[in-house]
Amino acid sequence: MTKEVVLVTGAGQISLAITRRVAFGKKVLLGDKSLKNAQAMAQILAQAGFDVEAVEMDLASRESIKAFIERGLEFGPIKYLINGAGVSPSQASIETILRVDLYGTAVLLEEVGKVIDSSGAGVTISSQSGFRMPALTAQEDRFLATCPTEDLLKLDFLQPGAIRDSLHAYQLAKRANEKRVMYEAVRWGERGARINDIAPGIIVTPLALDEFNGPRGDFYKNMFAKSPAGRPGTADEVAHLADLLLSERGQFITGSTFLIDGGATASFFYGPLQPEEE
Repeated sequence: MTKEVVLVTGAGQISLAITRRVAFGKKVLLGDKSLKNAQAMAQILAQAGFDVEAVEMDLASRESIKAFIERGLEFGPIKYLINGAGVSPSQASIETILRVDLYGTAVLLEEVGKVIDSSGAGVTISSQSGFRMPALTAQEDRFLATCPTEDLLKLDFLQPGAIRDSLHAYQLAKRANEKRVMYEAVRWGERGARINDIAPGIIVTPLALDEFNGPRGDFYKNMFAKSPAGRPGTADEVAHLADLLLSERGQFITGSTFLIDGGATASFFYGPLQPEEE
């Protein structure tokens, strides 16, 4: 018996929260570069009554992505994509961030878009960081959106010498995610499917707790203290939004990015988080 399939990448709290809202009665294929992490999250879902299989999947590898999708298709049509995979700017090099968060996400959206079921939908998780960098040129934005995936990392402005540090690389990757979602929404639409992007601010997860207690902890605490919400967010709050975007209630929403950061970006531009002028 076939089932509708939910492809989930990244065994983190946001992926878990979204999956719990939309995957009941469906087959969940959960991929993560760490099979151990994928199995741990799969166990949580299985103990809550979900039909889930954990597999090793490397977002930086097209072949790994294709194998992941092909495994999902063995169970039935692909109904949803939940992409929560990625690396942190404090834990990865410039090259790794670009390879995983920028190139890998572009490939995943491209490959899933070839097989997504009609009426299917997807969400990919980017970051508020894509809103924090100076505007790119119209041509650079277009390159990020439309450049063939295998040529993305060859773009002049994505060469390591043109990137200040890992945070700048992360900002570029998340900006690329937003632009790529717009581009792929047109292609997904040809199949009757939708794809959107969610850009969270500081969300409490085990990784975030490590950040709060690490060298950049004061930076993060200051950020949410001076945002309108006055606190970090939770994975469930992101999942509420994803639930809408993936459901029939969101049928008129595609190719969009939704910033969910407690107003931190608003404060960064127009409030107490504004950088001091040099």
